[in-house]
Amino acid sequence: MTTPIPTWVSDDSPIPDPLGRGERAIRFFGALQHPLSPYQDSRFGLPKFWERIIRRIYGPRHEDGRRIVRTAFIMLPRGARKTTVVGGGLGLLHAIGPERVPRGQVLLAAGAEDQAEHGLDEAKSIIHATPGLSKAKVRGDYIEHPVAKSAMRLLSSEGDVAHGTTPAAIFLDELHVWKNRKLWRALKTGMVKSPNALLCITTTAGRGQTGLAWEEYLYACKVARGEVDNPSYLPIIFEPPPGADWQDEKIWHLVNPGLAEGFPVLDEMRQAAAEAAEKPGEKDDFKQYNLNFWLDSAVSPFIDMAVYDENAGEVDLDVLRGGQVWISVDLSSTVDLTVILACWGDGEEGYTVVPWFFCPADNLREREDRTGAPYVAWAEKGLITATPGNVVDYRAVETKIRELCEEFDVQEIAFDPHMARQVQPRLTDDGLPCLDMRQIPSIMMDPIQQLERAIVARRFNHGGHPVLRFCFANAEMERNKQGHGFRFCKSKKWLSIDGAVAAAMAVGRASMGEGGSIYDDEEARPDGLIFV
Repeated sequence: MTTPIPTWVSDDSPIPDPLGRGERAIRFFGALQHPLSPYQDSRFGLPKFWERIIRRIYGPRHEDGRRIVRTAFIMLPRGARKTTVVGGGLGLLHAIGPERVPRGQVLLAAGAEDQAEHGLDEAKSIIHATPGLSKAKVRGDYIEHPVAKSAMRLLSSEGDVAHGTTPAAIFLDELHVWKNRKLWRALKTGMVKSPNALLCITTTAGRGQTGLAWEEYLYACKVARGEVDNPSYLPIIFEPPPGADWQDEKIWHLVNPGLAEGFPVLDEMRQAAAEAAEKPGEKDDFKQYNLNFWLDSAVSPFIDMAVYDENAGEVDLDVLRGGQVWISVDLSSTVDLTVILACWGDGEEGYTVVPWFFCPADNLREREDRTGAPYVAWAEKGLITATPGNVVDYRAVETKIRELCEEFDVQEIAFDPHMARQVQPRLTDDGLPCLDMRQIPSIMMDPIQQLERAIVARRFNHGGHPVLRFCFANAEMERNKQGHGFRFCKSKKWLSIDGAVAAAMAVGRASMGEGGSIYDDEEARPDGLIFV
């Protein structure tokens, strides 16, 4: 479902301001100066769309005078002056401006310390350029009001957890790159200690459908669409509609409300788009950062995830019970996921798959913090089996394989030989149909192509399993000189792709074994063919 563009940002519709607090904030910006201002008098020069956003945050009030908006989620492309206006201007509004409270803590946080520093540096440059702010105390990592002792300081999502803080205002920059939830939890829980605290999140679109930014973005979309009633949450989301043409300049203006005012610069956008058209990697970056297309995890994904999602039909194991099934097993120890994947063919190059994932219980939190994926929730829902300890318990994996062989008509169990010797020999000794499937180009190229064809043809039914989707979204493809994919790879250590690997293995074996071979039936052999 499309999330509506907030048209009020660009029109002249009235914004309630019964106490004049929105106007007061705008007057504060009007008194600021900036060293890089294009104007002769060095005034800050607040663009219209930012003026409207600020009025909407600070104007509407409850009957007792409290601000209605407690959280603002602002998703704008790059070049919209987010850091300057929010980290610099709004940060000062709360630290030394009219929104300050005695000893109030104003916190700037970002995915990395250098990003958070950008907002603080903007605030410092504004202070140095504005004579009326000369009495503010400016130190290395904080700014303080000389009388109220309210202060602004920076934090990093990679730094120490800020438990014990009582923030009056929190400004979070580029949430889409946050991997560590610890600081997020500390700041969110600390807000309840302040009677009128403000959380302002500014970000561009992210990648992948897991993680902190994705969860917050989904919630903001629900509020924007009216699916969730929360007047205290202000969603301001500028993103293109599904299927939009990234080269259409009408879309550029739609998602960049300041483009007509030079934020960003139109000629520079055109130049960047021209180069992106010839460079696939830069095209993804242009779409994400300049147009707010929310992409999937991999920079160059194996498959278009929108196409992948169209394959999410229902999976009924009772219906599949009578059919032949091929199983693949990709074992791991600590970092990667272990997966068993069962694959049923329909005889017409279509496949239905069901995965079972395993990982060590002791590193669930670490996985979640490193990737942003909800591993703990997945384990609680039974989507992952978390075995006790810090390594995968192969006995649980072996037990599951044996259960599947008892329940279904298993034709083969294909193992990635890496680490398989701890499970495979016992199964083979008991007569189960195990085989090695080495992860080398000559063996994996055809299975990968079979898998790709099935997905593109919308004949790969995966049931929408979220962990399997996470693996596919992380999977990138190594290709040979002829452009043929021969191996899955990933950009970061903790981004699991094991489900995609297992899917290729199982589909490959099923495509070869389904329906048997002409060698099995003497009457079906072509004339003159000799079988020994």
